[in-house]
Amino acid sequence: MANFLFVLRDNDFEKATRCFQFAKIAHGKGHHVDLFFIDSGVDWAIKTRDGSKKTDTGDCVDDYLPYLVEHEVQIGICTPCAKNRKLDEAHFHANMALDGGPHLIDMAAEAKVFNF
Repeated sequence: MANFLFVLRDNDFEKATRCFQFAKIAHGKGHHVDLFFIDSGVDWAIKTRDGSKKTDTGDCVDDYLPYLVEHEVQIGICTPCAKNRKLDEAHFHANMALDGGPHLIDMAAEAKVFNF
């Protein structure tokens, strides 16, 4: 099976929906999946964020993110990006943790990378 890394750098609901959709598909097919949120993408780590806004195709973040949380798919949250927004792990879903650039690069070296 393959390794996939999905990097979300935007708080746009459509980009997040697609990122989480493809991560769920890859995980469901038995691949190893990691996600990493940078820049304004860290806003999706907030567990109280509304993910119900529908895309033009009729799906939404809430159709996919709960699966990733339930299956404990690891999601790294850029530490400086989060701290600059006054976010810490108390705000995050259980499968998310502060992480840094060195680990992102290590994961990318071993994975097929998708950027959103």
